[in-house]
Amino acid sequence: MSRLDDSRPFIPLNIAVLTVSDTRDLNDDRSGDTLQKRLLEAGHRLADRKIVTDDVPAIREIARGWIEDTGVDVVISTGGTGFTGRDVTPEALEPLFEKRMDGFSEVFHRISYDKIGTSTIQSRATGGVAGATYIFVLPGSTGACKDAWDGILKWQLDYRHMPCNFVEIMPRLDEHLKRGKLREA
Repeated sequence: MSRLDDSRPFIPLNIAVLTVSDTRDLNDDRSGDTLQKRLLEAGHRLADRKIVTDDVPAIREIARGWIEDTGVDVVISTGGTGFTGRDVTPEALEPLFEKRMDGFSEVFHRISYDKIGTSTIQSRATGGVAGATYIFVLPGSTGACKDAWDGILKWQLDYRHMPCNFVEIMPRLDEHLKRGKLREA
């Protein structure tokens, strides 16, 4: 089972939150509020927060900006993971992934199944890495955001989490980019 090693320091990360919705704004974005509250309570920093409509180019533009920003370590989006015609967040973000994180989706669905049963199959939650930035694509419900944060992200984004965590491998996420640059030079 996992545990926190209190001999290791907590390392705050810079996390950007993107809400994908045609109907929300900052005044009624409960899922974005939930993520912001939880990441701040954990000791991380809110790098940025935006709301964007369900539009592939608009979603990608914001995500690319954050991926290219060395001041953003993690991007968490909420909304647009269902099956309706307007749900396009996975289509917008997955092509940006250099590496998919299949385990994130699997664990998210296991946690979600324990709470909402087979209804979890209506979510296309996903995760990946792009440009040394972790990206997590969550459903738009506050319950799903709580489940993803409390059950996975809170722990994996904490350097003290044992036996392993995302923070400890962050310095190595862009090794392939560095090797490529060295060969070109």
